[in-house]
Amino acid sequence: MQEYGLLIDYEYCTGCHTCEIACKQEHDLPVGKWGIKVLGLGPMKLSPDKYFLVYIPIPTDICNLCEHRVKMGKLPSCVHHCQANVMKFGKIEELAQELKKKPKMILVTPRS
Repeated sequence: MQEYGLLIDYEYCTGCHTCEIACKQEHDLPVGKWGIKVLGLGPMKLSPDKYFLVYIPIPTDICNLCEHRVKMGKLPSCVHHCQANVMKFGKIEELAQELKKKPKMILVTPRS
């Protein structure tokens, strides 16, 4: 799994929390524990007619990129259930190329 990662395009994340719910159900996580957590920033007023609001899904230390699902040829649960289709799972080298295309993306790799 070391060569795989998760690319998150947070520019289009709607903050629906579906990734959180899918992960909690997939791993039967108790209240207060998350494999991925959606964090919100804003709204912040930038000018009289412009606001800033962003949601960023952040995998926690519990996340193992759904290793058991990947071994079965499936996507991690958060990626599979993301309604806004802002997450990609794949080889780190390939995802790093995607990362260069847009400024509002993060690449998450598994913990060692």
